[in-house]
Amino acid sequence: MKLLFHKITHWEYWPFQIVYIPIYFLWVFYSLKAKSIFFFNATNPTIKNGGFMMESKKAIYNLIPQRYYPKTELIIEGTSLEEILKIMEFSGINYPLIAKPDIGLRGSGVKKIDTIADLKRYAEKANFDYIVQDLIPFENEVGIFYVRYPHEKTGKITGIVSKEFLIITGDGIATIEQLIKKNPRYELQLKVLQQDYGKKLFKILSKGEKLNLVPYGNHARGAKFIDGSHWTTPKLTETINEMCLQIPGFYFGRLDVMYTTFEDLEQGKNCAIVELNGAASEPTHIYDPKHSLLFAWKELARHITYMYEISVENHKAGNPYLSHKEGMKEYRLHLEQSKRIVNF
Repeated sequence: MKLLFHKITHWEYWPFQIVYIPIYFLWVFYSLKAKSIFFFNATNPTIKNGGFMMESKKAIYNLIPQRYYPKTELIIEGTSLEEILKIMEFSGINYPLIAKPDIGLRGSGVKKIDTIADLKRYAEKANFDYIVQDLIPFENEVGIFYVRYPHEKTGKITGIVSKEFLIITGDGIATIEQLIKKNPRYELQLKVLQQDYGKKLFKILSKGEKLNLVPYGNHARGAKFIDGSHWTTPKLTETINEMCLQIPGFYFGRLDVMYTTFEDLEQGKNCAIVELNGAASEPTHIYDPKHSLLFAWKELARHITYMYEISVENHKAGNPYLSHKEGMKEYRLHLEQSKRIVNF
């Protein structure tokens, strides 16, 4: 009951289908103006479906200059462990690493892989194509929303979200599980953490010892999102714009970036892109607990307007919208893929 009350009184935990109700009406409005429900397809022409659904993470990484992201390899469903190890050895990917679905869904199916045994379990269970990727060594993570109209050479940062990981600190008395239960945000992840950690949750951490339970900043996996939009500076905008100009056909989306210090991030040093998200990107700074639902609606409306305007401009330049038939086919594939990953 305590957790249920916490979820009800904090809209950030509400199902997105409810949060987005007013946005659906705006989507209908723009669909009528564009004469296509699937106008988003033209948002980022080089990314499948503009990055709204069924886009391959590996295909997106291939658009990004290699120096900006960690070593990454695509693993086709059913590939033997022996072959995976060969691919990793050839690419120089070492443990610990991250495994995640090539076509993802809000962080589902993302796992930290510490050993060959972990990799074997993931490979045997995965009923989808996935990628293996070097674990980025930098401690901090932000999501930077970037928007650029096709006729412009300079884009802008429209929001920054900072991410607090699920980190617990030992007291020399409580078990990891007991420490998790002290924080509602953490306790909401307990079932998943029990699957990931098993009996390790009964371990007692020494006083002051820290443990990062989920080493990636995903809201669905318990990360706390903090609005850092006020961190936007001319230098950071210049750095992100220079980076994004090197990604062909990218105009709208969020870059999730890990980094050491903000000063390094501004300079484009000691940082790496975790993921680049396209038309389906959320301005995730809305999930800061301090923000009201009204604030979230305003930000969502602002960003869908950017997406519509960019799509129309790209469409006029010769980039087609998806036909209704093809769009519905892609949507059905999206639903099938989602079921696979959610049940992983």
